[in-house]
Amino acid sequence: MTEPTPTIVLIGHGMVGQRYLEALAERGATGTHRITVLCEEPRPAYDRVHLTSYFSGSTPEDLSLTPAGFMEEHGIALHLGDPAEHVDRAARTVTSRSGRVFPYDVLVLATGSHPFVPPVPGKDAPGCFVYRTIEDLLAIEEYAQGRTTGAVVGGGLLGLEAAGALQGLGLATRIVEFAPRLMPVQVDEGGGAALLRTIESMGLTVHTGVGTQEVLTGEDGRVGGMLLSDGSTVDTDLVVFSAGVRPRDQLARAAGLDVGERGGIAVDARCRTSDPYVYAIGECALAVDGRVYGLVAPGYEMAETAADDLLGRAKEFTGADLSTKLKLLGVDVASFGDAHGTAPDSLDVVWSDSRSGVYKKLVVSPDGVLLGGVLVGDADAYGLLRPLTGSVPPVAPEQLVLPAGVGAPVALGPSALPDDAVICSCHNVTKKAITACSTLPEVKKCTKAGTGCGSCVKVIGQLLPAAADPGLCGCFPHTRAELYEIVRTRRLTSYEQLLDGHGRPEARGGDGCEVCKPAVGSIIASLAATLGASGYVLDGEQAALQDTNDHFLANLQRNGSYSVVPRIPGGEITPDRLIVIGEVARDFGLYTKITGGQRIDLFGASVDQLPRIWARLVDAGFESGHAYGKALRTVKSCVGQTWCRYGVQDSVRMAIDLELRYRGLRAPHKLKSAVSGCARECAEAQSKDFGVIATASGWNLYVGGNGGATPRHADLLAQDLSDAELVRLIDRFLMFYIRTADRLERTSTWLERMEGGLGHLRDVVVHDSLGLCAELEALMADHVAHYRDEWAETLQDPERLRRFVSFVNAPGAPDPTVKFVPERDQVKPDLAVLTVEGVAR
Repeated sequence: MTEPTPTIVLIGHGMVGQRYLEALAERGATGTHRITVLCEEPRPAYDRVHLTSYFSGSTPEDLSLTPAGFMEEHGIALHLGDPAEHVDRAARTVTSRSGRVFPYDVLVLATGSHPFVPPVPGKDAPGCFVYRTIEDLLAIEEYAQGRTTGAVVGGGLLGLEAAGALQGLGLATRIVEFAPRLMPVQVDEGGGAALLRTIESMGLTVHTGVGTQEVLTGEDGRVGGMLLSDGSTVDTDLVVFSAGVRPRDQLARAAGLDVGERGGIAVDARCRTSDPYVYAIGECALAVDGRVYGLVAPGYEMAETAADDLLGRAKEFTGADLSTKLKLLGVDVASFGDAHGTAPDSLDVVWSDSRSGVYKKLVVSPDGVLLGGVLVGDADAYGLLRPLTGSVPPVAPEQLVLPAGVGAPVALGPSALPDDAVICSCHNVTKKAITACSTLPEVKKCTKAGTGCGSCVKVIGQLLPAAADPGLCGCFPHTRAELYEIVRTRRLTSYEQLLDGHGRPEARGGDGCEVCKPAVGSIIASLAATLGASGYVLDGEQAALQDTNDHFLANLQRNGSYSVVPRIPGGEITPDRLIVIGEVARDFGLYTKITGGQRIDLFGASVDQLPRIWARLVDAGFESGHAYGKALRTVKSCVGQTWCRYGVQDSVRMAIDLELRYRGLRAPHKLKSAVSGCARECAEAQSKDFGVIATASGWNLYVGGNGGATPRHADLLAQDLSDAELVRLIDRFLMFYIRTADRLERTSTWLERMEGGLGHLRDVVVHDSLGLCAELEALMADHVAHYRDEWAETLQDPERLRRFVSFVNAPGAPDPTVKFVPERDQVKPDLAVLTVEGVAR
């Protein structure tokens, strides 16, 4: 008789539950077992570590951890929105909320945890929320509409994430933390002080050392304020409780399983409960060392342990590393090992720079063994320091915390780590396993390193072999940054000079390729004023180097027409100029669209119409918005203190000044900026390449943001700057980027790739550690002094105008293939429908 297929029932489908399923699949168990998953939420497992990224543009689908087709491929039955309600251990069955009964041979509890809500009066009033699931975020987002203030109870990891989310929703936000400092579990007093200064500089109000006594409500019963333990009251429209979590062990308790005195399902070293047929993993489990682990890495290790034990493999979970590295409100925070120095006779090595918000502390033993540490504001060294914990570092401890340019240089990199050093703590991957791979995608596929919290990716990149040929392309053996230096120092003004003098031998005398020609064209254009070259990108040889859009100083659209985007500095426009744009659009039959960059885009122009459209716009005082070029696009702004009751500086004036200063600046990639007049951040400055936020004392400068396909929160470079200080730092930042970035590399990628990251950038452009700042400022001054509008320059030269025709042999004849059809009182491209054998597809 055939043995029946054993059945595994998994209760809970969070991050740890999904990792358990993957572990079963990797070990072949999905082919020998029937697997049923009961999930309380309406969606499969998703990334709770990056939950807050939902508010910066990530969709629930982006956060999903369940690969498409995974359940079907492995024959797993996933029941969404149908949580387990009862476990009958004697019958070995689970009853779900829908009333269905599922038999099991092995039961795995991955029920996670639930938010702790302090038992204070008013905690259940409308306007009170927790911060745990996507549904929680959707509810907060909906309720916040039309509200102005919010408060977060709890200043730990999730509390700070929640505060950032509320601020991102436009609420004036305060944080209430009962402990004497923020993140009391992860950082010490010094780290908490540095974190507090930085967070307060972002416009958040922080109350430490006080608790919430009562949530106050208005006449409508909704949240209206909070009474704190020091007797003070604060106004708030919305309260988010993020005061820690508790294991979800109710199902286990009801089933008679052993639980800890303070909660958690008791398990042994193989993650088995008091019932040998039941396992518990993740935040619901009380490990054999007496801890309930709330981090994802220990949960993953428990999932793998339970999967191994099911198959008779020897593996135990006896405890885990609590090290963590996060970016909270744009601030890097990390702790590892004995961060609080609890070991007897331990010593502290501390570097603190309150001006830049950087705090670094290493805990060492009397004989030099690294025991742990805390990093706030600059956690770039985390990936190297954590694996060194428990050993004597190869350099003195003070050299590991001093910033670049202070003290003796440190020649310490990932190569100094032993082969058994754990590089990825989320998946317990060693240096040896990583160096067996050749590329980052290979590392992620073969070891899963870099797919968890992501803090190890930088070190992984440093461990992998460098590309054999760093050259820009087959024509040049040099990088873009090296070519920039060659052009600048040798004052070369043509591509031909550069290729013949510095190209690969086999490429010299040739025509180049489509990779290097636009890159070199951009370099020459960015240095034109300094080199004494023509800054007009369509002059002579330069015209042949340009990308498609630059060929006609307009953006090519899908039907062969072009779009025209006049510059509107800071988004400010007079009614007369607005009317001109409307008249031009009407007279030339152009589709009109307001862009996300506070400009107006005019679509549907033919090549021969472009000069006539420009002439109308230039006569009205407009100029090119450079929407077609790898250059500055826009500097958005809110209305600032001139109109807004929350504004503390004139953001419109500053945005206009910055846009007019950097207009036409050619760069490795497009540049976007914004200026917000207060911490409510209506201009979304922290999603820009360089963003400015007003403070009561001046301006905060953020750099390296990106709101595109790969969103990145900008990093705080400097704070409370005067107008002159702000402009000077932006000058340096932009020219250093143009000088050192790779081809088509956004500032966000450039900053993440930079050795030393934000700390190194700050040393270079703020503290002038390389002695380059005067040179960078001079390069920008040359650009500003020699700027010319490309549209106006074209209109003044008949020879330049001759290129703007659809057909060289028939000037003035329109392209008959460019057609339009009406839609919503405007036009849209009339595109041919592809047909196959007469059937429209």
